[in-house]
Amino acid sequence: MPALAPPLRQLRVVAHRGSSGAVAEHTFAAYRQAVEEGAHALECDVRLSRDGVLVCVHDRRVDRTSNGRGPVSALELADLSELDFGSWKTAGGGTEVPDRDRSAVLTLERLLELVVDVDRPVELAVETKHPTRYAGLVEQHLVTLLDRFGLAHPRLGGHSPVRVMSFSQLSLRRIRQLAPSLGTVLLMQRVPVRFRDGSLPRGVHTAGPNIEILRAHPRYVERAHQFGNRVHVWTVNRPTDVELCLSLGVDALITDRPAEVLARLPY
Repeated sequence: MPALAPPLRQLRVVAHRGSSGAVAEHTFAAYRQAVEEGAHALECDVRLSRDGVLVCVHDRRVDRTSNGRGPVSALELADLSELDFGSWKTAGGGTEVPDRDRSAVLTLERLLELVVDVDRPVELAVETKHPTRYAGLVEQHLVTLLDRFGLAHPRLGGHSPVRVMSFSQLSLRRIRQLAPSLGTVLLMQRVPVRFRDGSLPRGVHTAGPNIEILRAHPRYVERAHQFGNRVHVWTVNRPTDVELCLSLGVDALITDRPAEVLARLPY
């Protein structure tokens, strides 16, 4: 009698900067569309503005994704609110006049409001960007804001829908000190030698390798699982890469195209 195939893991589809393949990244409209498409989780990057507001912007500077210039950390929220973060996505192609949901800078507070107001469970993966001139203030402001929504310190036996991701091990240590119950994810562009056996830093239980790592070293997923760790892979858009992640049993797949990936899932 042939051996039974191992059961499929229920892979979670995470919308990378919202449904950013279709709508300008990090805009409220991109996240709203991701929720409507059925994404299991949303992913965002956060930076502190000059006046201490956490905003969802990936780059250190606003030049690529807005009609402004300069570092996010040198601009106050009022300055960022004057910029258009959406027109670059449709320039030369779209005819729709951008509304504020498609063009305004998005604060993490507003994104959290969306997450808690959705009528189904939606997770949020927050990436802290480093290095930054504000050092540990990013993590302090993040935990303080999550606390306002009751998401930083869930009750005993409870689970927060928010996890914090970073390439910086120091950032993840700060989060564990401030909010030990929050899940943390170590992002990796390459796997450090000491963690190639599938282990992770103390207190971190989710690996965040890029898809190139899995293409080159598919057995990494098995090694991580043997240590009891989860594997969340970024950024997965090609159908062949989606199939690879499914075959390897990764736990979450971060993608710019959540609707397309969800349509390929066998469950």
